[in-house]
Amino acid sequence: MTTITRPRRRMPAVLRRWPTALAVGMSALSLDRSGSDRSVESYGEILPFLALLYLVVAVLRRRGASWPVLIIGFLVIFVLEFLGAIAPSSAAVAVALVILVWSAVSGRLTESGMLRVQAVGMLGFGALSLIGLAVDPDIGRYVVAGGWFLHGVWDFVHLRLDKVVSRSYAEWCAVVDVLVAAELLLLA
Repeated sequence: MTTITRPRRRMPAVLRRWPTALAVGMSALSLDRSGSDRSVESYGEILPFLALLYLVVAVLRRRGASWPVLIIGFLVIFVLEFLGAIAPSSAAVAVALVILVWSAVSGRLTESGMLRVQAVGMLGFGALSLIGLAVDPDIGRYVVAGGWFLHGVWDFVHLRLDKVVSRSYAEWCAVVDVLVAAELLLLA
C-alpha cells in the first residue's frame, strides 16, 4: 500500500518569531522619548526582576512557568509602584534572598548546577541594579543600560542552550533587554 504524504507547510517567519515581534511592539509602545532620569530609575528598579524570574523558574523546575511568572511579576511591580510600599528592586532582592536561603537549607542549591548559575545571575544583576540606582544619574544610566544589555546576552545564552526558561520567553526577553539598553543609551 502506498501512503500519500502531504507536504509540510512552513509557518510564516513572523509567526515563528512572534516573541521578537511582541518584544519590538511592546518596546515601541513603552519608549520614553524624554530620556529622563526617571526612566533610568524605573529600569534600574525592574532589572533585578529579570534575574528573579530565572531564579524562580529554576527553583520550580518548570520552564512552562516562564510566562505566568512574568505576568505575576508585572502585577507585583504594578502593585508595589501603585502603593509606594517598597521599591520593586528591594522586593526582588528580598524574594531572591528568601529563595536562596530556602534552596541552600533544603540542599537544592548544591544539587542543581543551573540553580547555582541563576543564583549567581541574581546576585550580579541585583548588584548592577543597586549600583546603578546609587550613583550619579548620568553614570547610573550606563550601569543600568549595561545591566539590561548583559541580561539580553544572558537570555540569548539560555535560548541557545535551551535551558531554564521557555524558548519563547528567552527570545522575547533578549530582544526587550537589548532594546531597553539601546533606549537608555540613545535617548540620554
